Amino acid sequence: METRSIFTNISPIDHRYSLSESSVFDALTLYISEEAGVFYNAKAEIALIKAHLSVRNQLTDEMSKKLDKIAESVDPVAVYAEEEKTKHNIRALVNVLKTMVPEEVSPLVHLGATSVDILDTSMSARMRDAVQKVVLPELKALETKLCEIADREAETPQVGRTHGQHAVPITFGYAMAEYVSRLGKSIIEIERLSKNLRGKLAGPVGAYNGPSMIVKDPEDLEKRYLTYMGLQPSEHSTQLVEPEYLLRVLLECNVAFGIIANLADDLRNLQRSEIGEVFEYFASTQVGSSTMPQKRNPWNSEHVKSLWKAFCPRVMTFYMDQISEHQRDLSNSASQRFMCDYICGFSMAVSRMKKVVSGLQCDHENMARNLANAGGKVKGGVLAEPAYILLAETGVSDAHEVIRKITLDAEENQITFFEAMKKHPKTFDAIINQLKNLGEKDPEGFFAHPERYRGLSAVKAKRLAKKYINL
Repeated sequence: METRSIFTNISPIDHRYSLSESSVFDALTLYISEEAGVFYNAKAEIALIKAHLSVRNQLTDEMSKKLDKIAESVDPVAVYAEEEKTKHNIRALVNVLKTMVPEEVSPLVHLGATSVDILDTSMSARMRDAVQKVVLPELKALETKLCEIADREAETPQVGRTHGQHAVPITFGYAMAEYVSRLGKSIIEIERLSKNLRGKLAGPVGAYNGPSMIVKDPEDLEKRYLTYMGLQPSEHSTQLVEPEYLLRVLLECNVAFGIIANLADDLRNLQRSEIGEVFEYFASTQVGSSTMPQKRNPWNSEHVKSLWKAFCPRVMTFYMDQISEHQRDLSNSASQRFMCDYICGFSMAVSRMKKVVSGLQCDHENMARNLANAGGKVKGGVLAEPAYILLAETGVSDAHEVIRKITLDAEENQITFFEAMKKHPKTFDAIINQLKNLGEKDPEGFFAHPERYRGLSAVKAKRLAKKYINL
C-alpha cells in the first residue's frame, strides 16, 4: 500500500489533528477510515454468506472462522484496483471476495443483495462501533471529570452571571453542574440511539423481490444476516435503510457538541484578565503569544469552540441526506462520506475539552474577590434580591422600589449596599427580623457576606455529580 507523509494530506484532520489528538484519531481509523469502510463492507458480504449457509443448515464453525479471516484479510488496494475496471465499489469488492472464499460458497457472495443492503448495513455497524467504542468513552471520561469538579467545588463561592452582568451568588461547583446535567442526558441519549441503528437485506426497492427467489421467508434470511452484524432490520426499507435511525444519532451528537462548545465559551470567559477565576494548565515550555511573552491564552477552549464552528453546520447536510427520490437516488453518495469527518471532528473536540477540564485550576481568591465586589457600581448589590424578597414578605407592597432606591443611594454616595441599607433603619430592621424568623444564625452579618446567599447551589452540585459520575 502506498505510504506518504501526513503533511501532504489536505484535510487538517489528517495532519494537524491526527497528531494533536493521536489516540482518538488512531482509535477512529478502525471504524471510519476508508480502509475500515472496505473491511466493514467485506464483513457484511461475509455475513450474507453465513446467512445463506445457516438457512441451508450448512454453516460449520470451521467455515465460519475461515470466512471471518477472509473478511479481515481483504486488501483495500485490490478492491480499489478492481473498481477502476468495474466503476462500481461493491461489485469490485464482490469480485475480489469471489477469488478469496472457498469455491463451494463462491456463488453465495452477494446473492440476493443490492449494493445498499451492504453499504447501509455496513455504515450502521461502523457508526455504532465508532460511537460506542470511541465517542462514548471519550464523552463519559469528560463527564467524569466534570462531575469531579462539580463535587470538589460545590462549596466554592462564585458570583452568578446573566447577560454578562453580576447576578446573585452561586458556587463554582453549581456552575459546572449545569454541564454535568446537560451533557449527562445527551450521553444517555447517544448511547440509546446508537444501540438502535439498523441494517437491511431487502433488495433494490425494499420489497424482498430478490431474496424471495432464494428462500421461503426472506425476512428470516435478513434477520440471520443482520444478526451476524449485530444489528436489527429497518422496520421499512426502500433501497435504503430508513435514514432517521442514523440521523438521530448524529443530531444528538451535535447536541452534545453544542453543550461542549458552550462549556468552552464559559471557561474561556472566566479566564479573561479582568475575571481570572479559572485557568487552563500551561506547560513550562508553552508559549502564549509570538510577541508578548507574558500571555497565557485559553487556546484549548477556543480550539474546541472553533471545531464546533467548523462541524456544527454539517447538520444541514445530514438533514438533506434524509431525502432520496422514490426508492433511491445517488444524491447522498458524496455527502454521506463526510459524515465520518464529522464524527472525527466531534471526537477530537471532546478529547480536547477533556484535557482542558482535567488540568483546570480555580483561583479561589479571585472568585471570592469578584463576589465581594460584585454588583456593578454598587458593591454588594448582588444581595438586593434577598433584601427585596424579605421586605416583601413583611407585607411591604412596593418592596422592589424601596430596595431599588437604596441601591441608587449606594451608587450615588459610593458606599456598599449593606451600608446604604443601614441608613434606612425601619427597612433594615424589618428585613433583619424576617431573617431571624427564618432561623438565620447571624442575620445582621448576612448582607456583609454575599457568599451565604447561594440557595441550593452546593446541594444540587453534589447531587448531580453523584447522579452522573458513573454513566
